Amino acid sequence: MDNCIFCRIAEGGIPAKIVYQDDQVLAFEDIHAQAPVHILVIPKRHVAAVQDCQTGDQALLGHLLLTCSKVARMKNLTESGYRIVTNTGADSGQTVFHLHLHVLGGRPMAWPPG
Repeated sequence: MDNCIFCRIAEGGIPAKIVYQDDQVLAFEDIHAQAPVHILVIPKRHVAAVQDCQTGDQALLGHLLLTCSKVARMKNLTESGYRIVTNTGADSGQTVFHLHLHVLGGRPMAWPPG
């Protein structure tokens, strides 16, 4: 999508501090970090939100979660712990309507979030 900032980042049109990428996903540092480690993991293909995924997207969704785990290992979060979050819809706090998972760590997390 032309006006999607995450699509433009995935295409290389907007610079980002990339942590990991492969043919399906991209992981980069969030510019509005909410924790010492705050990485966004996105599919390179535009998908607006979880509810827009189809049955054929099962492999992509699994790959996104496995990438979050890989990023957490890369950032040395596996012993202390980390949180994976995705927001779906405006009331949840989703501000960029391109599916993305937040990997947050490096500090104790409170519950409930938000």
